[in-house]
Amino acid sequence: MIDTGINFVARTGVLLVNVGTPRSTSVSDVRRYLREFLTDGRVLTIPWILRWILVNVIIVPFRAPKSAHAYKSIWTEKGSPLLVNGQELAAALQGHLGSKYLVRLAMRYGSPSLDTTIGELLDHHKVDELIVVPLYPQYSSSATGSGIARVKEILSQRTVIPAVRIVGDFFADEGFISAQGDLARDRLAAFKADHVLMSYHGLPESHVKDSTGGYCLTEANCCKQLTTKNRFCYRAQCFATSRRLASYLALPESQYSVSFQSRLGRTPWIKPYTDKILSELRSRGVTRLAVVVPSFVSDCLETIEEIGDRARSDWKALGGEDFLLIPCVNSDPRWVKALANLVLD
Repeated sequence: MIDTGINFVARTGVLLVNVGTPRSTSVSDVRRYLREFLTDGRVLTIPWILRWILVNVIIVPFRAPKSAHAYKSIWTEKGSPLLVNGQELAAALQGHLGSKYLVRLAMRYGSPSLDTTIGELLDHHKVDELIVVPLYPQYSSSATGSGIARVKEILSQRTVIPAVRIVGDFFADEGFISAQGDLARDRLAAFKADHVLMSYHGLPESHVKDSTGGYCLTEANCCKQLTTKNRFCYRAQCFATSRRLASYLALPESQYSVSFQSRLGRTPWIKPYTDKILSELRSRGVTRLAVVVPSFVSDCLETIEEIGDRARSDWKALGGEDFLLIPCVNSDPRWVKALANLVLD
């Protein structure tokens, strides 16, 4: 046997990054989380002093109690669904990849923090390479960009920086589409929906315009196809995901719609809005509605409470007969395999 003079086994760290969640449902913990989230300059793209005043004087004092109430409605015995689902995904991916890889979940805001988790991987486990996987199918500066920027900021402060690879957006990845599509197909077969709504997290219009140098939203159909001009337009990527999912599910254009939820404040957000689409669908005679949420890989406040509870209630109030929320891919084995392929590519 040849003696190489190397007395360690190389190991790769896999860092799964999601937005984050409060530590508990207490108003103080929710307030702390919202402050960290909303003071990020990539989330609220206004001058720092205006952002500080808006967040600390106007938004957080009024929003924290309402958000705490919403979190209480979805909290489980194990804790926050986003954290629990993310940890289950990390454990499943660890089992799939094997001992050569060390998989960890970290949150851009809240706990487990990126700073602490990166420190664990580099200082305690001594990984030689770091693969960073932002868990957002579609690219946005406020989510994907912020997570990547924070990882780079943390690494820039270290003396030894390992080899780093970042897994990019996977809005059209065959593995992701088939995993979400199979979950939807299984449930749609039993539900017999009149219509399928694909609801995505919304963004301010200014965000998508900034991501394309002002190109986006200048024409009525500018998001109907991806080009070099709108390659990183979040809205265009959402429509691309929808087309892929609709094709996978053999849904004609008349049987599905695309919408955007979770808007905040009075500035224009990307349209059409999910709550407005519900009314339009009822006026068209739709009674049995199924909703899929393909901008999330883990069920969380925005899927369980905003769609599963509030949108369902709105639908029933509009006279809708039945409503089905199709779950995210979470730790489904088909998604775990697809995610492993993204890591290994």
